[in-house]
Amino acid sequence: MDQLDERVKKEILDHTKDTPSALKDDIWSQIDQELFQTKSKKEKKKKSKIIPISIAAAAGVMILFSTQTESGNAFIKQIKDMFVPEKEIIQSIEGNNEETNVNLQEGKDSNYIIYIDEDRYKLVPGETSDIITTKEPLEKRYPEVSMEIKQYTDITPQEMVMTLETDLASEYTKVTETESVSDPVEGFKLHGISGSEWNSPVTNVYVVDNLKGGSFVITEKYFLEAAEGHGARFYAMLQEFKIVE
Repeated sequence: MDQLDERVKKEILDHTKDTPSALKDDIWSQIDQELFQTKSKKEKKKKSKIIPISIAAAAGVMILFSTQTESGNAFIKQIKDMFVPEKEIIQSIEGNNEETNVNLQEGKDSNYIIYIDEDRYKLVPGETSDIITTKEPLEKRYPEVSMEIKQYTDITPQEMVMTLETDLASEYTKVTETESVSDPVEGFKLHGISGSEWNSPVTNVYVVDNLKGGSFVITEKYFLEAAEGHGARFYAMLQEFKIVE
């Protein structure tokens, strides 16, 4: 039965990992109703129209088998956690672990989702990109602190990297060699810095395949003294970045 649970878990994860946030409450409501509550056939029929067949099928497998084992109860909780509009993460800030509440946000045209710390930051939608910046404006003596998320639908990650390497070299005095990364996102990372003072501008640029022949470019900007503060918080938020197909 343990092997069955693993197969069920894989099926659910494969079908729900990139589900748009607009569906999360409906999906869990359907699972919850089927498992734990009773309702009329009319209500079931109405709800079933909202859930994609692939997700409903995966949920059906879970309903049939996962509650038959002790591990099934824990599995149910994992499924519910996939769709929560708010959750708690643990991030390392200046060497200390910090529990932080984060909230689900949808990106421009719902092409991605991300959890952000709304006590400190806000997501500002734009015409061509979204920008996550401090909730309260910083004093003028501080350099810019922001994280821009922009999608290029017709430029591959490899092409984008070549362009960005040139752009960063003209803007920052020191640019490190581009590297492939799997954390906080899977893709390419470019890093630039100008100077060694407390307020020296720093950037991290991540290029992520959008799975459709294009790229997401995520550009972090902060200053050297804020590397273990804003820099660490941006890193934690990016770990929650998911593309919605």
